[in-house]
Amino acid sequence: MSKVIGPKQAVEKIKDGSTVAVGGFVGIGHPEEITRAIEEQFLAGEKPQNLTIVYAAGQGDGKDRGINHLAHKGLVKRVIGGHWGLAPKMVKLAIENSIEAYNFPQGVITHLYRDIAAKKPGTITHVGKGTFVDPEISGGKINSRTKEDLVSNISIDGARWLYYRAFPVDVGLIRGTSADTDGNISFEKECGSLEMLAIAQAAANSGGIVIAQVEKLVKRHTLNPWMVKVPGIIVDYVVVAKKENHWQTFSQEYNPSLSGEIKTPGDAIPKMAADERKIICTRALQEIKENDVVNLGIGLPEGISMVANEKGVFGRMNLTVEAGIIGGIPVGGLSFGASFNPACIINQPSQFDFYDGGGLDIAFLGMAQADFMGNVNVSKFGNKLAGCGGFIDITQNTKRVVFCGTLTSGGLKVSYGNKKLKIISEGVHRKFINEVEQITFSGSYAREKNHEILYITERCVFKLCMGGIMLTEIAPGINLEKDILSNMDFKPEISRQLKIMDGGIFS
Repeated sequence: MSKVIGPKQAVEKIKDGSTVAVGGFVGIGHPEEITRAIEEQFLAGEKPQNLTIVYAAGQGDGKDRGINHLAHKGLVKRVIGGHWGLAPKMVKLAIENSIEAYNFPQGVITHLYRDIAAKKPGTITHVGKGTFVDPEISGGKINSRTKEDLVSNISIDGARWLYYRAFPVDVGLIRGTSADTDGNISFEKECGSLEMLAIAQAAANSGGIVIAQVEKLVKRHTLNPWMVKVPGIIVDYVVVAKKENHWQTFSQEYNPSLSGEIKTPGDAIPKMAADERKIICTRALQEIKENDVVNLGIGLPEGISMVANEKGVFGRMNLTVEAGIIGGIPVGGLSFGASFNPACIINQPSQFDFYDGGGLDIAFLGMAQADFMGNVNVSKFGNKLAGCGGFIDITQNTKRVVFCGTLTSGGLKVSYGNKKLKIISEGVHRKFINEVEQITFSGSYAREKNHEILYITERCVFKLCMGGIMLTEIAPGINLEKDILSNMDFKPEISRQLKIMDGGIFS
């Protein structure tokens, strides 16, 4: 019997009340044809209903695509997601208290898929301790409607661990490039294989179904077995997508250098604009040692690879992306998760195995809010919900972490030259405040683990110490009191050996 069905038929296979796991990373690997069809079918006949949606990385374009298709009252009952910021329509439902909503670390969710597949009771890890995911704080619950505890404490040999409870996956929605008539799924044009295999195995071993979206169908026994990442024995249905619903990323229809089919010359990779963001990335680059294994987070840290490429020092480091990419130059924006000229592409759960075990030498992450104790918030600000993504997994398992962000935001303008920095207009929002709204990174947990933590801004550098954060560097041309201390809610400890930042950064 043929496994190939249309998108409407695929939606009809999803029963009311199902738990649906959706693969993807921003727009990479997201089964857009299928999630679009779910939305259309629901709006036409209000089926399916009351779904629990589970996804690891953020999936969306900040507008309508990705998980946004599923953001309708009645269609969704509960969401367990890693990153929410790219799905504003789903965020709205969560903030309005219209759905049950959880935010768990991205790596934990990818590992939970594997543990569900293996029929384990759940995932046991330290990831999340001391953050808002900790059951002693909020257990990852986003709103007051969300009551059930899905993460709890467990003691092993006298130590406290977090236990994320497993649950059956009724439907797995995955994506690849090609399918043969047996349902084998290959990934030759994809930017990554992500967590597709883990989702498919979790659904299959839960007695559920697996629906795979591809761009083309081929004859049996014609696929390269090394390219097949999901075997047909666990794929129930195949949907061949329209071209417009199967872009390689949400910003690029197809770029063969992202899937390793060709190599893009270094001078073809875009340069970073000369602004405050480039100052931060240039200073951050100085923290990378020869042959370091590096992770660059979404947002501002993405620019570090561009600066490294521009300065011709790209070859001294090994850049990785949590999606499973090793080597190459990470891409930003709606193509985040991919890299130009990758050296290796592995599954996302395996990448987080490596990260969790301390495989990274250094990681660079964004910084929206920081407080005196060194806590950082990137996940929630009033009614704005971004989510943690892989931020918690990465920062809690890397010995050297650098947070990157401007000292203020909202109207900040700077100029630099002659090895000096000048503030033209100050931002209206302070980032260094008395207490962060939500703890995405715990300063106390980092001190307990003896990790090295830096906070790099365009005008100064702080480091985490036993008493909180300490100012260690100041940019040339910057006044300590006027430009730094007066724009913070608290006075940091100031190093007795306060350094002047490298003037070459401001040339």
